[in-house]
Amino acid sequence: MNTEVKVFIVDDDESIRHSLRWLLESVKLQVSTFSSAENFLQNVDTDHAGCLILDVRMPGMNGMELQQALIARTSTLPIIILTGHGDVPMAVRAMSEGAFDFVQKPFNGPQLLNRVELAIAHSKKLLKEKYRRTELQSRYTLLTPRERQVMEFIIAGNANKVIAIEMDIGQRTVEVHRHRVMEKMQAHSVAELIHFNLQL
Repeated sequence: MNTEVKVFIVDDDESIRHSLRWLLESVKLQVSTFSSAENFLQNVDTDHAGCLILDVRMPGMNGMELQQALIARTSTLPIIILTGHGDVPMAVRAMSEGAFDFVQKPFNGPQLLNRVELAIAHSKKLLKEKYRRTELQSRYTLLTPRERQVMEFIIAGNANKVIAIEMDIGQRTVEVHRHRVMEKMQAHSVAELIHFNLQL
């Protein structure tokens, strides 16, 4: 997971890569370019703050196939599809499968920069959510099976007395488990514990 903002360009056309790099670097963005989808996948951490500007038609793995590979990796990198006039239906399909946006060639510089800015903001939000979910999952793994069982009863709204009866254990034992659940999950209230559980 990399929080340094970078814009990645994947296009087999060197002139497009060059003009996009020039445009993005003119507004002080860090840029990495790749001539193929395969090269990109081999060299980039796809949980990265930023966005990917992706051509749909390339030799070898095309843009749609790269998008599917990124989905399989649960990448948080928003994709802006670059499309020629005849490829609009393909771009629409890419959008329906999760691409952030698409831009037609020849692209309008200010319009593209605006889309990139929005994609970067979206990327930061997705990364933050993914980091939070990973952190909560690591806390949850610290719970013993019995503590997880108690947690289920807590978030269902059961009082200690009811939990003790349901689990056939003493009420004091329930209190100890309850304390450990709250401590390990770093929850300050039952409401917060419920909120954490929804994010797991």
